[in-house]
Amino acid sequence: MGEVDPAFIQAPEHRPKLSIIEAQGIPLIDLSVLNSSNDTIDDALVAKIGDACKKWGFFQVINHGVPLEKRQRIEEAARKFFAQPLEEKRKVRRDEKQVMGYYDSELTKNVRDWKEVFDLTVQDPTFIPASPDPDDEEIDEWHNQWPEYPPELREAFEEYVKETEKLAFKLMTLIALSLGLPGNRFQGFFKDQTSRIRLNHYPPCPAPHLALGVGRHKDSGALIILAQDDVGGLEVKRKSDGEWIRVKPTPDAYIVNVGDIIQVWSNEAYESVEHRVMVNSERERFSIPYVLNPAHYTNVKPLDELINELNPAKYRAYNWGKFFATRKLSNFKKLNVENIQIAHFKIQE
Repeated sequence: MGEVDPAFIQAPEHRPKLSIIEAQGIPLIDLSVLNSSNDTIDDALVAKIGDACKKWGFFQVINHGVPLEKRQRIEEAARKFFAQPLEEKRKVRRDEKQVMGYYDSELTKNVRDWKEVFDLTVQDPTFIPASPDPDDEEIDEWHNQWPEYPPELREAFEEYVKETEKLAFKLMTLIALSLGLPGNRFQGFFKDQTSRIRLNHYPPCPAPHLALGVGRHKDSGALIILAQDDVGGLEVKRKSDGEWIRVKPTPDAYIVNVGDIIQVWSNEAYESVEHRVMVNSERERFSIPYVLNPAHYTNVKPLDELINELNPAKYRAYNWGKFFATRKLSNFKKLNVENIQIAHFKIQE
């Protein structure tokens, strides 16, 4: 990734500004009360989570219960994997049939991202529709590919997933309570989850004013829990004024954001927010998002408890597996039309 190929260059209106606004106000929430043996959930904590989801769609958590050594172990394994020559990494390259593995030419909104990734599915195998066609009932199995090096990656991943998943379900309980729902309201959707983990590597970029590590986008899943290193680069579009705000790395914190599925389930009480990743010319950056996704057979729609005559459903139901299968296609080829979005299921008032 030396000189910048035109495929990486963002349209002028989407290019990053080199002046940075550091985030004032992305809430930093202490979860230490969840780690006590007491089963009662603190109302003040529920209120903070609800407020963060409503105002920002993003928040950071500390004292989250994920042991630091588990995170450090997978981060170290990721660094070792990405430091290898390209031909080694490409031995576990993903394609349209084998969708987990290494990839270095992903597109976001038809522009190539300045990054390389290694995708892993949380449940192996994961079951997903074979095609976006609504009449095709065939189901594919997705399996992880494991590189020869580093040999410890698999165990590091399995240990890390166990801990991050616990955190994800704690957060989903808090989000349910903040919406006035029973704490376990979302659990049934994740029995055969299609969740995944991505290892991201953003190499130094000679033209950080033209390219992005990941272009502007919203996350289509339910909840995202991001571990990022100390380099920083994540920017969030502030709901109040549309300004791009840099999320300053906090040691051992996770950055959490609600995805499109929670936007639909909550009938827009909470919104999925646009974000992007800046790159820089000096330092490489690593991050690890854990993406919590429901079972493929889930029909995503506003929850009955949250709609009424005064607040009617804002979305038609859509099948998550078919939606996800459609989204996957765009990672491999440019589309002549906008990729499928939840906006396509919005009920016009």
